[in-house]
Amino acid sequence: MTESEPLPFPVAVVGPTASGKSALGIALAQRFSGEIVNVDSMQLYRGMDIGTAKLSVDEREGIPHHQLDKLDVTERASVAVYQQSAIQDIEAIRARGKTPILVGGSMLYVQSLVDDWQFPPTDVQVRARWQRRLNEVGMRQLHRELAAIDPEAAAIIEDNDPRRTVRALEVIELTGQPFTASQPPIDAPARWGTLILGLATAPEWLNPRVEARTRMMFRRGLVDEVESLITEGLVAESTAGRAIGYSQVLAMLRGTLTYDDAIEKTITGTRRYIRRQRSWFRRDPRTQWIDAADDTLTEAMSIIDSYARVYHPADHA
Repeated sequence: MTESEPLPFPVAVVGPTASGKSALGIALAQRFSGEIVNVDSMQLYRGMDIGTAKLSVDEREGIPHHQLDKLDVTERASVAVYQQSAIQDIEAIRARGKTPILVGGSMLYVQSLVDDWQFPPTDVQVRARWQRRLNEVGMRQLHRELAAIDPEAAAIIEDNDPRRTVRALEVIELTGQPFTASQPPIDAPARWGTLILGLATAPEWLNPRVEARTRMMFRRGLVDEVESLITEGLVAESTAGRAIGYSQVLAMLRGTLTYDDAIEKTITGTRRYIRRQRSWFRRDPRTQWIDAADDTLTEAMSIIDSYARVYHPADHA
């Protein structure tokens, strides 16, 4: 690129699980000489492939992918650490004259990229006090206590996610404000002029896809994958071990769920997560929605062309 040429704006493809984000991301990367940046927190983990629907190397069709396989299953995923690393990837892609295609449905991770989110402080003593409270009353009760003082935070944090529940309560105590108050406003211009495309889904279209995909994951060897990861240190109490699908298989291997129950609970857990994703992404007025049941590439290309006329008007004079 010459110094006078504007850098490409990123395109973010967001939306619920199983809505077709990966396929659209690949198609857009092919059209725009793009590189894909993963925005799915569980795809950061090495070896967590089947249960996260991570594209295989062949399925990536030669397109560079970033922010995949960054963590061992014994490590904690951190949105703050991810933010800094992914920002570096995106800026390097743009500097090469390529289009960054951000693909994923992890809500906080998406916002950490498209907004200038400065993360709130931490306090070891405050966090330890809430951790003790968790140990005293249990996960579900602590999540109910969060819901009583900050319903919006409770709506986006899994009720079986102790780390984020404790973190939210820590932030609320330290700042005197709701956890979500630490997040940037969602009506500000997106970082780098990012165009946010959302895949809109109706339950009657998406629910059968979720069920079919879940059953396919189990047929393809999700149980074997989890057994292999256990030898790498995967445990139920870890961040990776609480991922949908992995949590249910771990319970099955402990003998607390049957194989069929693990499948059904994975399906219902995925549907619950999808409801949170829909609510979260619908809040953002910057998102331009595409019907996931239609020709998403054609619709996306039309939106991108219109957006480019505003972002790069000289190229369309």
